[in-house]
Amino acid sequence: MNDVRDQASAVHDFDFFHGDWDVAHRRRTDFLDPDSDWEEFPAVTHCRPLFGGAANIDEIDVPSRGWTGLTLRLFDVETGLWSLNWSSSRTGRLFPPVFGGFAPDGRGVFHGDDTHEGKEVRVRFVWSGISGTTARWEQAFSRDGENTWLTNWTMDFTRREAG
Repeated sequence: MNDVRDQASAVHDFDFFHGDWDVAHRRRTDFLDPDSDWEEFPAVTHCRPLFGGAANIDEIDVPSRGWTGLTLRLFDVETGLWSLNWSSSRTGRLFPPVFGGFAPDGRGVFHGDDTHEGKEVRVRFVWSGISGTTARWEQAFSRDGENTWLTNWTMDFTRREAG
């Protein structure tokens, strides 16, 4: 874990995300086509801690699209890495996880393997722009062994006002 934070602080890497957020989605209409159009839609998410911060779960509600999703994040004390596990009401299945962590600069990078429309893809999630009131997540796919990446989904989070 040379470029990833020490385990004592890494176990709390996602503490910033606890609470309620408004979400602005921007997603390609075809995840594998760099020339495809982008669609935008709003959502709301709530994240709560588990295991004293070493895990959390968030549920995202996307009423304009008619689905909800959830992410379960787990910190593996043996490897010092996080696994991010996604599911959605559209499929009812758990997608393969991505694994990684946060660098000292606060940027989180996570990788995994999956398929999209029957094609094998390498998946990358990046967390950045993290503050007390904002965060950004992006997803990219590679089909050429991580030589090139196509960003196909971003979410910009703004903390909801209490009240």
